[in-house]
Amino acid sequence: MSSSEPATVLVVDDEPDVADAYAAQLKGEYTVSTAYGGQEALDKMDDAVDVVLLDRRMPGISGDEVLEKIREREMHVRVAMVTAVDPDFDIIEMPFDDYVIKPVSRDDLFETIERLLTCSEYEEHLRRYYALTAKHATLVANKPESELAESEAFDELEEQMDSIQQDLDETISSFDDADFEAAFRDLNDESMLDPPEE
Repeated sequence: MSSSEPATVLVVDDEPDVADAYAAQLKGEYTVSTAYGGQEALDKMDDAVDVVLLDRRMPGISGDEVLEKIREREMHVRVAMVTAVDPDFDIIEMPFDDYVIKPVSRDDLFETIERLLTCSEYEEHLRRYYALTAKHATLVANKPESELAESEAFDELEEQMDSIQQDLDETISSFDDADFEAAFRDLNDESMLDPPEE
């Protein structure tokens, strides 16, 4: 998702009326698509999807199974379980980013999506910052200080690092515990810190 384009949200619920109601509430703000079952959701999953609102209890392929398959595909998408299923201890091992109990208000939907998008943005900034600091450390270790001091490109690199550091600090200052968990869910995945595509 680029900052100039609306986020893409996939709403997954086996009750078409519910999925369509959520989609209607979100359409003014996001690019929204719907899936009325687990297999349809998996068929519609691609890199364009930023957030999935996923029902747990569905016939055929359950929401739990859809979540598992999304994570197996290593897709960088945020998933909120939006469900009438009361949480039990089984959720501890489930790799979702948020868990919202139905009935869900319009405000709840927007708040959930915005929180997950903020976490994604933070993760992207962190990836970028890691890539820049790796370049910075390599140059510092291999170039004399006099060359570094004369280099405009090195100055720009440090300015970029400072700017991203400020963005990270501002974002993290607004996080609560749930935001931290969502933002750092993938931290043990080495791909989290892969340099972004230029």
